[in-house]
Amino acid sequence: MSLIGKKVVLAASRKLEEMSVLIEKQGGTPVIRSLQGTVFLAEKEVEPVLKELVSEKADMLIFTTGIGLETLLEITAKLGIQEQFIEIINQADVASRGYKTFGALKKIGIKPMAVDEDGTTDGLIKALKGYSFEGKRVAVQLHGDPAPRLITFLEDQGASVLQILPYQHISPEAETVEKLCQELVDKEVDAVCFTTAIQVRSLFYYAKEHGYLEDIVEAFKKNVLAVAVGKVTAEALREEKIEKYLAPELERMGAMIVELSKYYKENNV
Repeated sequence: MSLIGKKVVLAASRKLEEMSVLIEKQGGTPVIRSLQGTVFLAEKEVEPVLKELVSEKADMLIFTTGIGLETLLEITAKLGIQEQFIEIINQADVASRGYKTFGALKKIGIKPMAVDEDGTTDGLIKALKGYSFEGKRVAVQLHGDPAPRLITFLEDQGASVLQILPYQHISPEAETVEKLCQELVDKEVDAVCFTTAIQVRSLFYYAKEHGYLEDIVEAFKKNVLAVAVGKVTAEALREEKIEKYLAPELERMGAMIVELSKYYKENNV
């Protein structure tokens, strides 16, 4: 029971009971601090953006989630512009992040010219290096998460970027994030388990806005272990300057808790 005496924060909003039981079986105390917020279908908000895309077209389209592309196809069908939308994709250069996105594009007969190797934004940026973006119009489908590194990369390369968010994000309750910030600063918790990039961004956005940032970065360096469920979540931690973190090889919530327990056992912490 290698989590004895450890307080482990769960930032997720789902599978909390299963993860809590795993932590308790290892002797630890689960602390629920959901940072997920709410991701909602923003159909009305995205309609004018899609109409602009169909009207103005784009030199490149970048898709970052399979469900995002499928949702755009459904919305354009309702608007009566699906044919034009698919035609624009066909005429443009296309880039894809993640195997589900690649699969969704394949269904409509599109083979991307740039594909990441590992499902991350870093991998996508690497695949896009060498492409000339100067003066190009680039449409980027996002999923609630603004992907600032990708947008900055494109703009720095001279692209004009149109962001398309079929799903948008409502921040978690401020009281919950405030409480976690205090616990991190006061060294009241030992680890924080993140299961999505949005959870990472929610914490650090609040920390920046409320003057906690330096103390929280310091807490993760010295006293608190950040745990990421997989590559995309780990990437979000690195973007927030958190270099010390734990991530399981198998990208599953249960595997994340097992990896955490193993870490404490092997390091006698």
